[in-house]
Amino acid sequence: MEDALNYIFDENNVLDDYEDIERILRAPRVFQIRRSYFEEYDERAFSTRFRLCKRSALELLTLVERKLEYPSDRNNSLSPINQLLLTLRYYATASHQLTMGDFAGVSRPTANRVIHRVTAALASLSKDFIRFPETPEDIRETQMEFYNIAKFPKVIGALDCTHIKIISPGGNHAETFRNRKGYMSINVQAVCNARLIITDLVARWPGSAHDERIFSASRRNAIFEMGTYNDSLLVADSGYMNRSYLMMPLDRTQTNEEASYNESQIRTRNPIERLFGIWKRRFPVLALGMHVHLKNCLPIIVATAVLHNILQSKGEECPPDDPELELPTPWDAIIEQGRIREQRSLGNARDINPVRRRLINNYFKTLHYL
Repeated sequence: MEDALNYIFDENNVLDDYEDIERILRAPRVFQIRRSYFEEYDERAFSTRFRLCKRSALELLTLVERKLEYPSDRNNSLSPINQLLLTLRYYATASHQLTMGDFAGVSRPTANRVIHRVTAALASLSKDFIRFPETPEDIRETQMEFYNIAKFPKVIGALDCTHIKIISPGGNHAETFRNRKGYMSINVQAVCNARLIITDLVARWPGSAHDERIFSASRRNAIFEMGTYNDSLLVADSGYMNRSYLMMPLDRTQTNEEASYNESQIRTRNPIERLFGIWKRRFPVLALGMHVHLKNCLPIIVATAVLHNILQSKGEECPPDDPELELPTPWDAIIEQGRIREQRSLGNARDINPVRRRLINNYFKTLHYL
């Protein structure tokens, strides 16, 4: 460095511009030591830090490896498995990318590129792993799974929204992302089946958007309106308008049968509440906040949904909490902060029609399981 400075300030040497100075003073490239976490950690330590077991990590790698490979090993390129583990660790901690770079032995810009690259590869699998039941066989199977919960018939999905915390996107419309709880978020709509697998996902609305507004504008609502699913139903909370295919709890019960309906409806809707808790606890980046640009938040939401479905379909339980993760509040408070309470500002639209009320009374009069 001293020789370079002497060269620059030697009056006999004339440099054309600042680019020449930058070229001379550029720091030498340093390749950091990259640890092999896959071999270093045992099964429990690995699943705690990366939120899935080693076997699932290898199976996941086979799905995205071709999209992560570099043409050659020049410039000490990062292997696909290390790219995947870096991204999973980011989902598990929501740490800044400089910290992620230090964790993987790469620079901050490289960590940034790797996270976006792997996230895009995982999100591209959404068509294969986030699927709504379409065939008569799939619809019937889904209905039976929901029926076995609390004898509620014809249900093919539980519907709800949740807040995913983000940083302020800036700009003239930044405040539209501030939800009624006071922080910036994306209001994400999801539909799940009785096995807590996401079957439909909408992740593009700001935190101030009402649940009913999101569902009204969704493609899934349009398909239901067309009658594609015949007499199949969705169950939801009281934040939605009455529709022939959308069942919500009654605001005022008048008979024992209607009270039984409410209890059955709430128990049948419970999977979507459990889903949000498991999804966020497995991937804390969804609950603690994503410190990335808004356009990069949406692929992360989709990618973690794909990961959740893959692991949930295999029956893999949520791993224990990472002791190294610093939480601002206990997990129960964090999950509650992202929950959207029933919104009862829909006026007369909340009153159920007499025909539906009679059908509810007639059906639950025959059931004596509660």
